[in-house]
Amino acid sequence: MLSVTEAAATILDLVLLPTEAEQVSLDAALGRILAQPIPSPLDFPHWDNSAMDGYAVRYADVQGASAEQPQSLTVVETIPAGRSPTRPVGPGQAARILTGSMLPAGADTVVMQEVTQREGDRVIVLEAPTTQQFVRHRGSYCRAGDPLMAAGQLIGGPELAVLASAQCLQVPVFPQPRVAILSTGDELVGPGTPLQPGQIVDSNQYALAALVRQAGAIAVPLGIVPDQPQALRAAIQTALTQADAIVSSGGVSVGDYDYVDEILVELGATLHIRAVAVKPGKPLTVATFPIANGSAPLYFGLPGNPVSALVTFWRFVAPALRKRSGQGTDWGPMVVPAVTSHDLKAGGQRETYLWGRLAMTAAGHRFELAGGGHNSGNLINLAGTNALAVVPVGTKLIPAGETAQVMVVG
Repeated sequence: MLSVTEAAATILDLVLLPTEAEQVSLDAALGRILAQPIPSPLDFPHWDNSAMDGYAVRYADVQGASAEQPQSLTVVETIPAGRSPTRPVGPGQAARILTGSMLPAGADTVVMQEVTQREGDRVIVLEAPTTQQFVRHRGSYCRAGDPLMAAGQLIGGPELAVLASAQCLQVPVFPQPRVAILSTGDELVGPGTPLQPGQIVDSNQYALAALVRQAGAIAVPLGIVPDQPQALRAAIQTALTQADAIVSSGGVSVGDYDYVDEILVELGATLHIRAVAVKPGKPLTVATFPIANGSAPLYFGLPGNPVSALVTFWRFVAPALRKRSGQGTDWGPMVVPAVTSHDLKAGGQRETYLWGRLAMTAAGHRFELAGGGHNSGNLINLAGTNALAVVPVGTKLIPAGETAQVMVVG
């Protein structure tokens, strides 16, 4: 068995970064990965403007103002946001200005209205500002031609705001990888099928499809495959024509009906991983097929038990899909220290993942272990999980109140 660290590194080494790009509209770019750097077409801010409601003035006119020695200025115009000033500010003059309004020529400072008094067409300044106070200077955030956003950036709400501000209506993004999903096992039936004795509902197909989408890829669910070599071979061959990666669950252990590994070898795949020292999820197959059309399809054979399938996806498959999608360089899971509210127990021979809830408190992160049994077949208490506490190899107990490393999955 490989260690978790070795397996994770091996998988990422097998993943090819995307090289092609496609254009999508701005309103379709959410959740996509930027394929090319975006230079700024504009200065940000576009012009000198006010950061405060108040008066645009010449600093030289008000630098000595105080409550004891107020400075009186003539207000020559009001400048609403969105309109250009119509005249410059000269000596002894001021312009009424609002937040975001353009600074008029001649003015170099904004006095906020709270330290002024208005008397007709004059304003009384009762406190001296600092020079250039409350002025946002043109290009101080970003200049035209400067990098606005780097390739590999995941596009979320803030990124959409930046692209919209830059009037970037077409966005270059990486194509989303297509991931075929197979569930193997004679015992499996769909959720709409009445259960017969010995049968199990195929929950993995739905969970893995959701996790594939959350990782930024396109899920291609291909349904249930019976424990028959010929059927499995045909299903994998079909998946290879439709997807950049294949994720199957079940059939990768050492049982009489576990055919995945031998079928992969028959189809010309190279097996890189067959087992990992992790709990849950020891049986894990990772394989590559010969490169065709410039791509090397990846195969992930996950355990069939629902919790094992999800844990191995979170730990090993999701980082691979993030890399394959072109997302930056930070592909691995986010791990944070957290105080555990419960004893975390493990056997010590394998790196163990225990599921539960991570929350932020006034004292820092705290981890609450999910109630009920922690075994690979108990899917029920996985609901609500947003984190996995990690018990390292050689450790059998992390007592309540101690700090554990916790992997964020939600």
